[in-house]
Amino acid sequence: MKRIAAGITLLLLAIVGIGVTYVVQRSSAPYIAAEQRVIDSRKLLDMLATDTYDNQPLEQPLTLSDIALSHSTLVGGYRATRAGQPVAVLLRSQTQGYAGPIELLIAIDANGKLLGVKTLKQTETPALGGHIADWPNSWLAAFSGKSNTEPTDNGWALKKDQGQFDQIAGATITSRAAINAIHDALRYFDEHRAALLGVGP
Repeated sequence: MKRIAAGITLLLLAIVGIGVTYVVQRSSAPYIAAEQRVIDSRKLLDMLATDTYDNQPLEQPLTLSDIALSHSTLVGGYRATRAGQPVAVLLRSQTQGYAGPIELLIAIDANGKLLGVKTLKQTETPALGGHIADWPNSWLAAFSGKSNTEPTDNGWALKKDQGQFDQIAGATITSRAAINAIHDALRYFDEHRAALLGVGP
């Protein structure tokens, strides 16, 4: 009889324990999810100074049209605002590198100047084109401040192609792909400025 009572007691304790665990997990899940979203957001938005925007850009993706560009394809876009005014647009761009697709996040300010570029995905050769994934990335940082027209179209190329930019050492194809995708994104911004910023034409 004592064994049965002890067994029932253990069973009840197990049920209570499972129930408490379930309730705790359910009640903390939204908080954990919110914290994870903040972490993910900062990882994607670390090209933007935190005091330059006050919305949650990733929670309000833009609807993009004409996404097939000359050398790349846009796979997403976001608008950063402060006090309701647009301060930057972030475009996710996919282009073909040496070993496979490269996905870049390209941040452009409201005036069409490049704020920064970050590699989100790539399968380039380690120690060569794979350096495009380094963060921070001194090679990608060299594009900051550039725009669709600064330099001119001819300048948006590698120096070995009579352009203005150095290449990642030993990674000509990767470098060309990134330069072309960045220029594509800046050109797209200029052509769709009003829609991207959410302002009148």
